[in-house]
Amino acid sequence: MALEELWFDPAEMLIGGRWLRADRTLTLEDPSTGAPLAEIARGGAEEVDAAVSAAQEALGGDWGRMTAAERGRILARLARLVEERIETLAALESADVGKPLTQARADARALARYLEFYGGAADKVMGETIPYLEGYTVYTLREPHGVTGHIVPWNYPMQIIGRSVGGALAMGNACVLKPAEEACLTALAFARLAEEAGLPAGALNVVPGLGEEAGAALAAHPGVNHISFTGSVAVGAKVQAAAAQNVVPVTLELGGKSPQLVFADADLDAALPFLVNAGIQNAGQTCSASSRILVERARHDELLERMSARYRALRVGPARADLDLGPLISARQKAIVEGYLARGGDLELAARGEIVGNAPAGGHYVAPHLFAGVAPDHVLAQEEIFGPVQVVIPFDDEEEAVAIANGTPYGLVASVWTESGARQMRLARRLRAGQVFINNYGAGGGVELPFGGVGRSGHGREKGFEALYGFSVLKTVAARHG
Repeated sequence: MALEELWFDPAEMLIGGRWLRADRTLTLEDPSTGAPLAEIARGGAEEVDAAVSAAQEALGGDWGRMTAAERGRILARLARLVEERIETLAALESADVGKPLTQARADARALARYLEFYGGAADKVMGETIPYLEGYTVYTLREPHGVTGHIVPWNYPMQIIGRSVGGALAMGNACVLKPAEEACLTALAFARLAEEAGLPAGALNVVPGLGEEAGAALAAHPGVNHISFTGSVAVGAKVQAAAAQNVVPVTLELGGKSPQLVFADADLDAALPFLVNAGIQNAGQTCSASSRILVERARHDELLERMSARYRALRVGPARADLDLGPLISARQKAIVEGYLARGGDLELAARGEIVGNAPAGGHYVAPHLFAGVAPDHVLAQEEIFGPVQVVIPFDDEEEAVAIANGTPYGLVASVWTESGARQMRLARRLRAGQVFINNYGAGGGVELPFGGVGRSGHGREKGFEALYGFSVLKTVAARHG
């Protein structure tokens, strides 16, 4: 969409119900062309401090006094407004992130679904009564943390705002959102729609800016009571260290090296779309991307041949062309991925996709690559690349498959393809991951399904009711009445 069609000023930030211009700005870049896209606010410590104060004021005002049912109605209205703006929001996300329009449209629908789910769940998070001593009644309450900080990455802004901010608001927290400096247009659009839905001033504050400025200030702010961060391991460790100085709980989702395990009895016709799509969606810039394909040796050659045929048909081009893949987010990310490809020069390149001829020269395009015969300890099989690169690793038996699957520091998602019910149950328990999928991958997004990792993939859970528990504090009340 043309930026002149926007119904908001991208250079403004939302603090305490007021849209303000920062003294400094940052330039958003169009990943498809490398050209400037928009000027956004460059908030810093001063603006974050004002946003935290506004959130605290909201907790002491209308927002803090609102019932759970009323909060749910606001989120439900916001969901409907998002649904009405699906095409506009998708166009913004596509231009901002560089993802094909079809994928951006799915993200907008997911945002609406998160809000719908949390709106319906807001008044259904309940405590319990606990049998105790004679003469006592003991019960628990779930209460909001207070001010929650949300540091959201550039790869899925709408989805992660939905699962993070949506859950926090449902529980009655007041939020300060720091969107990624590379892609924040839909965060600003979301805030405008939240106002239209009736969200009180200060319940949601949005401060764009650099991670080392606005993000660092938010993570370290003594007035923030909980931090939700999605991003790299290195930055997540810094966020956790900063929050620890204030003894503040942190939810971290830090990425992965997620495997799909394909056994000899697998239905390859059913598996193939998942095997490929889970690795190349959003140009591989997905925390839960399936970058490792582990296949039992008896089916290795067949699987590799069929995956290679799919790879050779993949097309990469501008976001607006709505092809299989769009560009990477930035020149920096392109250089990182190309560096990994150079380190894979000793591997067998089974297949690669094609960058279309009319792709703008300034865009950040990388063709998807499929490597075969990869050793489990190779750098391409161990490190998160965050680009369209998959490796195929053979195994001989179940024990070896589990060892390879669990043989990285990450543990976000895993998938098992087998017709054996016994093997399905065994591996669901043995695989080190926050989510395990049997004969599928991702379960269609599943906003109801708790999501998060172990190891270097982070800790804490978002999505589903587990997110609402995470965005609340459990209080125990023990009443002695004789």
